[in-house]
Amino acid sequence: MIKAVIIFLLVGYLIGCVHGSKVAQFLSGVDLKKTGYGNAGASNATLSLGWKYGVLVALIDIGKGVAAIIGAHAYLADLTQLTEIHVWLFTYIVATGVILGHNFPFYMGFNGGKGTASIIGILLAIDWKIGLFALILFVILSFLTNYLIIGVLVFYLVFCIATYLWIPGIYPTIIALLLFGIAIILHIENIKRLMLGTEPKVTSAFKKKK
Repeated sequence: MIKAVIIFLLVGYLIGCVHGSKVAQFLSGVDLKKTGYGNAGASNATLSLGWKYGVLVALIDIGKGVAAIIGAHAYLADLTQLTEIHVWLFTYIVATGVILGHNFPFYMGFNGGKGTASIIGILLAIDWKIGLFALILFVILSFLTNYLIIGVLVFYLVFCIATYLWIPGIYPTIIALLLFGIAIILHIENIKRLMLGTEPKVTSAFKKKK
């Protein structure tokens, strides 16, 4: 059991290490770790390079979350000796690995993104209807408040609630809450800036020149 947990966590981690920010760097020549807020995620790509690069990075990082969960769930579903609870437990372990790989990639000195795009892909793969609802809510709240951080935190909240209500077993809910906790820790500076009124606004991303 422990060996299986380590293997699934490691596989998820390696998938998570595939960064959309590196593609953006190749195309733009800009290292996102050295510009803006030094974050290798879609939000910093949007704020530093404009919405087109933000979309590119987001699609890649969302895609790896989708691929990891669909692949893991399909593989686990064929193992008849596993119960539904075990299948979902290992699926969430893979999800944890993806987020850890995105946030703490070994080749970036364990300082990567903040996992927002990846958690979007993960929830879309777990249940596309709930994921789509959460994504639409994320976009609406981000634009209404003009702050991405608001949409991010609400998305994680929906992820935790959906896991608690519809995913069997207590451990996936615990994992979801832990991932939410990691997200809050990584967004502490954003929250502080939000309270001070210095957090970059969503509309600022659309003012970036080509």
